[in-house]
Amino acid sequence: MSEMKLMFKSPDEICEFVNTVSRFDYDVDIRRGRVVVDAKSLLGLMELGINSVLELRVHADECGELTEALEKYAA
Repeated sequence: MSEMKLMFKSPDEICEFVNTVSRFDYDVDIRRGRVVVDAKSLLGLMELGINSVLELRVHADECGELTEALEKYAA
């Protein structure tokens, strides 16, 4: 399992993020406070908001390629 902190600055970044994450077969969740949503859910991520620090959790052992692709969203 891998974890990292993310922040989105615009709705376009959220769309790009969902497209990137959807290419991988891993289970990926994003959390803000007590709310947890599927990272592949565009509506779920829009609900969490922009300019908030979010916690990403990838449920896989070998996910280096995905975490590398998501570095531009790191908080």
